[in-house]
Amino acid sequence: MSIVSTVVRRPVTVAMFTLAVMLFGMVGFSRLSVSLLPDLSYPTLTIRTENPGAAPAEIEQLISKPIEESVGVVKGIRKVHSISKAGQSDVIIEFEWGTAMNFAIQNVREKLDIIALPIDINKPVILRFNPALDPIIRLGLSTENTHPRALKEIRTFAEQEIKRQIETISGVAAAQLGGGLEQEIQVVFDQQKAARRGITAQSIVARIQSENINMSAGRVYDGQQEYLVRTVNQFVSLDQLGNMIIKQVDGKTIYLKDIASVIDGEKERTGITRVNNNEAIELAIYKEGDANTVTVAKAVNAKLAELVKTLPEELTFTVIYDQSEFIVNAVDEVKSAAILGGLLAMLILYLFLGNFFNTIIISLAIPVSIIATFNLMFANDISLNIMSLGGIALAVGLLVDNAIVVLENIARYREKGASIMEAAVRGTDEVSGAVTASTLTTLAVFFPLAFVTGFAGQLFSDQAITVTFALLASLAVALTLIPMLASRQFDKRKITTDNGLVLADEKTQKVPASTAKKSLNIIAKVAAFPFVLIFNYLPMLITKAVLLLTNLITKIMTLVFKPAHKIFSFYFEKIALAYSRLLKSTLQHRLVLIACSVIFAIAVLSLLPKIAVELVPEVEKAQFTIELTLPQGTPISVTDTRLTELAATIANDKRVKHSYSLAGSGSLMMSSASKGGENWGQLLVAVNNSEDVDAVKSVVRDKVAQMADVSAEIAQVDMFTTERPLQIILSGYDLVALKKYSDQLMQKLSLDKQFIDLNNSLRAGQPELNISFDNQRLASLELRGADIAEQLVTKIAGSVASKYNLQDRQVDILVRADESARSSVQAIRQLTINSEQSRSLPLSAVADITESIGPNEINRIGQSRVAIISASLAFGDLSEAAQKAENLVGDLYLPLNIKATVAGQNEEMNRSFSSLMMALALAIFLVYLVMASQFESLLNPFIILFSIPLAVLGSVLGLFVTGTNISVIVLIGVIMLTGIVVNNAIVLVDRINQLRHCGVEKTAAIIEASSSRFRPIIMTSLTTILGLAPLAFSSGEGAELRAPLAITVMSGLLLATLLTLLLIPVLYSLLDRKNYQIESDELPNEAVESDGPGNFPDKTIEAKI
Repeated sequence: MSIVSTVVRRPVTVAMFTLAVMLFGMVGFSRLSVSLLPDLSYPTLTIRTENPGAAPAEIEQLISKPIEESVGVVKGIRKVHSISKAGQSDVIIEFEWGTAMNFAIQNVREKLDIIALPIDINKPVILRFNPALDPIIRLGLSTENTHPRALKEIRTFAEQEIKRQIETISGVAAAQLGGGLEQEIQVVFDQQKAARRGITAQSIVARIQSENINMSAGRVYDGQQEYLVRTVNQFVSLDQLGNMIIKQVDGKTIYLKDIASVIDGEKERTGITRVNNNEAIELAIYKEGDANTVTVAKAVNAKLAELVKTLPEELTFTVIYDQSEFIVNAVDEVKSAAILGGLLAMLILYLFLGNFFNTIIISLAIPVSIIATFNLMFANDISLNIMSLGGIALAVGLLVDNAIVVLENIARYREKGASIMEAAVRGTDEVSGAVTASTLTTLAVFFPLAFVTGFAGQLFSDQAITVTFALLASLAVALTLIPMLASRQFDKRKITTDNGLVLADEKTQKVPASTAKKSLNIIAKVAAFPFVLIFNYLPMLITKAVLLLTNLITKIMTLVFKPAHKIFSFYFEKIALAYSRLLKSTLQHRLVLIACSVIFAIAVLSLLPKIAVELVPEVEKAQFTIELTLPQGTPISVTDTRLTELAATIANDKRVKHSYSLAGSGSLMMSSASKGGENWGQLLVAVNNSEDVDAVKSVVRDKVAQMADVSAEIAQVDMFTTERPLQIILSGYDLVALKKYSDQLMQKLSLDKQFIDLNNSLRAGQPELNISFDNQRLASLELRGADIAEQLVTKIAGSVASKYNLQDRQVDILVRADESARSSVQAIRQLTINSEQSRSLPLSAVADITESIGPNEINRIGQSRVAIISASLAFGDLSEAAQKAENLVGDLYLPLNIKATVAGQNEEMNRSFSSLMMALALAIFLVYLVMASQFESLLNPFIILFSIPLAVLGSVLGLFVTGTNISVIVLIGVIMLTGIVVNNAIVLVDRINQLRHCGVEKTAAIIEASSSRFRPIIMTSLTTILGLAPLAFSSGEGAELRAPLAITVMSGLLLATLLTLLLIPVLYSLLDRKNYQIESDELPNEAVESDGPGNFPDKTIEAKI
């Protein structure tokens, strides 16, 4: 007994199994994590090492270079890029895609452990870069009162009340504060007063440390009583700190307040945050790596709604950025597109079938297959994102194909007079192999997608796997659920006797029962009546009501749509007859058609150079960022002023929703070495409508152009890659030569309007004061250079001596010289260095102090110094811009010791394109293998493969007409097309072969098969095309990622379908010379009855294969 026979005869089992699959599918769906994109696990590590005060050249030689040499031998490394800047080294290690990063981190850590770095350097920290580390929510807490005391109180309130409560939410990794003023207890001493009393900066620090203590001294047992002994001598007030004894000389006591002022102040600012140009405190909320973005955001927003009620009236919350909003909107757009596509596919089915019952049966393949797919997505840890849901939406039009084939064949057997059960079993069995082969042909192109390497593979593997799961589920539905439902149509209850006779269900004769049994039966019936009512009559009543309602809706829908079906059928028959006449004429002039096809192909391919090329489309979001970089040494207040000027230009613009600026590091938790620092700032602008983004960008760009010494990069939120669109890397050891030629190249690029937001990594660096000690002079004065260096650190930068307890908080106590002692270069020269000696000496007496300017940062790639010139594009495609950049580099006539490389997104694009081309070739080969196995022929699959270039021509034409650029997404669509378009040609060639096996002459068989297969080919193509239409023409969130794929498949399938119906028959008639053995002397009924498209029954669709 076959599987089909089993499922047909056990409808309850199939129904229960289907319900179970759908139930678990819905449970799996509810537990799928929701994210914007698949897990783009960027294989990158950053080794960050800090050495405050060190210059870039020292950082390079002492830290970056040794680390590069040590970790460069780790397996799987593709590129090592180090950035050495003042006080910090970042060694960025880029691994090959697919590298197991847990093992990579372990290997890198082992290499770091054996490096002998200088003792005074902090231990290197390994940072794992991942786009998911961007905060999911940015909040602004602002007030109209900008007094320093108010900003300090708000910062303390945010840290004590808001931050702590937010971090308790499940899924929140951290709530990072930025902006405002952080409280700090400052001990500002007068170095002149301290010197007169013989007190050094180190002695002040040591004295505070020794006085501010809280230690345990053990336990004391007094009889049976135990005491815990504690030494409690912490400062409880600032007055107590000021009254601390520093020194006693000749019976005279010197207090701290005698030489210093104790101030409740604030730390030096590392970040200034503004919301709508008003100073504010920023709260950046980061989620845990495996947490659900939307769920965490909902929990955070719910907690914020509670906190808002407890906020003081003068404080206001502003949501600067909420990633979940974009995700929810994008997911909803895909859901809507999938549902609308399914409805359009159902409409096409009805217009062809004219039968609502058959339409509903076929359409059931869509929801059942999709819900079953959720099970497999959950089992394989695939999240709900734009790519995976886009795959489901793409599959909507394909899911009904197998169901159409099975139901048509069942209907064909019913017309021959077979019983409903026999028709369901035989009809499904007959096409089971064909639909399986057809599904495998389509799946053959998706399997290579899952193994595409590089950026494209990471981005689209979820989509390929999701479509594969959906098509496999639709195959299972077509071979089980569809025949079971079809066997229930027009079914009557029958009884099969032991001898095999099928009788109508009649009332059986009842055997008379005794009186006692009658009494027991009555009692049993009365007792069981409530249960029978609940579990029998009530469900029966509900079922009858549902059936009645369904029949009523069916009747009404039939009355409404029947005229549309008749009109459609009338015109379709005319089109089918016109096609039949055109085909006969074409077969008589075969070479003319081939010549016209070649001319058409050349004309379409000539449009290819006019289509722009890019890695991925830029996603239009209703916000963009401007990153400003000022010259090194620029104070943070100046950076904030520039950002304020920028924000002021759009403050009254009605198109702008709000603005947010950050000067300095603030709440940044990134491993990017190019961001942060007092000379760096960022302005985020949110607009009300994404269509206004370009106009507002232009306003901001014009304002930036008026600012001197400002390097700006204007872009939207980066979702895919950390690289700029175009990078030109000049490599060599001589920094002077690199600076010279990089500046020349910057000048040439600036003259071309295509290149905007230019940036050069090799710029003038932080102005430095170099202090060189006279060792002989120090020795004669009995001084040590190390002691003087420690004094300079305390007097200029300040030293944290201890902590001050304040309401369950630990506040730093910073010891520092007063402002007048460190306000200028001359003041630094006059710093006292020997306070303990009777005669005070300035720093200039024992050291030479010179001013110099070093490089801003030193970049190294592949253990060679480089200058990186990066740019964005105002217009045009990426490959054209890369070629133009190479030409400009050639015009520089670089010396032999300097080499140039064009990189950036262009480099990643070339890698992804080559990988996808290999996948395309592999997909075509797999399709050929499946078809050759199906046809047991090498020629027929070759003929069918001609439909693939036809599809490519249609895609090129569609891209040109819609103005869509060629990208990784488009190439994915072309690969998908190879498995979809061949199905129509398979249908056609297979039917021709069937007729020739029955003895029909080749030309007659071609005409007959083309006519009889015209209707199913058009129908299946239209269901797929209209199923994709909502994706192609949607304009919601993330549409830029979905539309190119849908346009590619739609236009390619449309043109390939039209040309397949003419070109494939002509090629078959030219190439196929095989003599077919006649398998039957009698033609099948359908071969005789389907002489023309007009004889095609309304309720029947010819078998697809």
